[in-house]
Amino acid sequence: MAAETFMTEAAPRGGDLVRRHRLSTRIWHWANAAILLILLMSGLMIFNAHPRLYWGQYGANPDPAWLEITAVEGEGITRIGGLSVTTTGVLGRWRDAGGQVRNRAFPGWATLPSSYNLALARRWHLTFAWALSLGLLIYAVLSLVNGHLRRDLLPRREELSPRHVWRDIRAHATLNFPKGRAALRYNILQKGSYLLVIFGLIPAMVLTGLTMSPAVDAAWPWLLDLFGGRQSARSIHFIAAVLLVAFVIVHLVMVLLAGPFNEIRSMITGRFRLPKETR
Repeated sequence: MAAETFMTEAAPRGGDLVRRHRLSTRIWHWANAAILLILLMSGLMIFNAHPRLYWGQYGANPDPAWLEITAVEGEGITRIGGLSVTTTGVLGRWRDAGGQVRNRAFPGWATLPSSYNLALARRWHLTFAWALSLGLLIYAVLSLVNGHLRRDLLPRREELSPRHVWRDIRAHATLNFPKGRAALRYNILQKGSYLLVIFGLIPAMVLTGLTMSPAVDAAWPWLLDLFGGRQSARSIHFIAAVLLVAFVIVHLVMVLLAGPFNEIRSMITGRFRLPKETR
């Protein structure tokens, strides 16, 4: 086994065990994983109360919806714009654990709570939304203070060149992951996706969530103008959640492809084995 080295040493090499993630980063990572899962599942239960999305100020059953998940004549149907897809057994119409047929958008295994309870779902959702917001604020302040944002996340000028971006896309597509010391640095695709999530998708979800509150609208009416109305805010909130789920799926796939033991260990203990350079 190679001797343990640390990021403060001059030149760690492939095969060395190095310190990769600070304790604060690891805590924030796992706390967010749990918080986002709870927010997603409780949010799906809230969506079940009115499984339609609209653009504009208003939205009710007679109004045209751009997304609808429903049951029609014994079939689960998902409509997006003018496209209708039969989703019986998954969305719109499904059987619960007891074999009972349910006409509801999302199945019980995907929601929190698993049985229909809008009031309890709202309590879960609002409680953990504040936890997410507070965690993001603390992370952003610490990232500015300790230099993490400037040092690790902000792209350098040369990384923004089309040639450099295309090279990273091609390397990822061919599973040609960085080796040796280069594995300690985020590439431009990682930086872009992390910045989008931390300073784009999560703030958008927080602000659109606030826009759906009548009390907040009364205090900050500019939120309604910013997002084009409460129903548009609800649609943006849902789209941002879908994009976050897509990010998590891609993130998990890349962890599996890069070596799950080494990647997960680095996010638990902070230590990471540098992949050996190919000769």
